[in-house]
Amino acid sequence: MTQVTRQEVLGLYRKIFQIAKKWQSASGQIEETIKEKEYIKNEAKTLFRKNKNLTDPKLIKQCIEECEARIEIGLHYNIPYPRPIHLPPMGLAHKQGRTLRHQEKLRKISKPIYLKSHDELS
Repeated sequence: MTQVTRQEVLGLYRKIFQIAKKWQSASGQIEETIKEKEYIKNEAKTLFRKNKNLTDPKLIKQCIEECEARIEIGLHYNIPYPRPIHLPPMGLAHKQGRTLRHQEKLRKISKPIYLKSHDELS
């Protein structure tokens, strides 16, 4: 990781904790605010620790873009949790074969960048 990339990643890490410090839940309830602050901190710690040994510049750039997207979406909608996506169900595909593989590929391609790491942890 280059020094510039390292500074960018550490800046994002600090930014997330500053956001968590000032976070107010949409409902305004103290219990929910505390719960959401803890979620933001734990999610950041988990994902940054998981990705701390990455060396591929493309993967690092992808993680940075995902982090920035999740920050922007969280601040815009005032929701710290990843927004769900609505994809068509896979009920029409057979249990095996080309149709199933094609639908799985389409679902994977259509997944937004801000949900890439969320499914890996769940």
